[in-house]
Amino acid sequence: MPEPTDEPWEYTLHIPHDVRAVTVCRRTLRLILTIHGLIRLTEVAELLVTELVSNAVRHTKGPASLRLHWRDGVLRIEAWYADPEPPPPPRELAYAVDAEAGRGLELVRACADDWGWHPLRRGGDKGKYVWCHLRAA
Repeated sequence: MPEPTDEPWEYTLHIPHDVRAVTVCRRTLRLILTIHGLIRLTEVAELLVTELVSNAVRHTKGPASLRLHWRDGVLRIEAWYADPEPPPPPRELAYAVDAEAGRGLELVRACADDWGWHPLRRGGDKGKYVWCHLRAA
């Protein structure tokens, strides 16, 4: 297995409005983390990517993208999608244990080292980035 590198890197995956995009993004993430020697981050990172990308596919009919960025021991995961509305604030586990929807951002908040969002209104583009950080240490 390759040793982790301190060199920064970045990948962007443009995804269609298709529920299968979630699986493609998860598998792409696993491959990227493996080739960069960061396999130990895969399990949590896959959960985070699943939540962010499924929200992008579920809440907009337009284009979306996933960006993975590594720098200074931190993996930044960003999902961009055309819906400019702020994400709903995560709630403190106010969901039924067996609920299949509505807990995504709560999971992101619980599993990521940091998370947030910001609107995008540059050059005619609209939408938002929802991001999270996962530290290697």
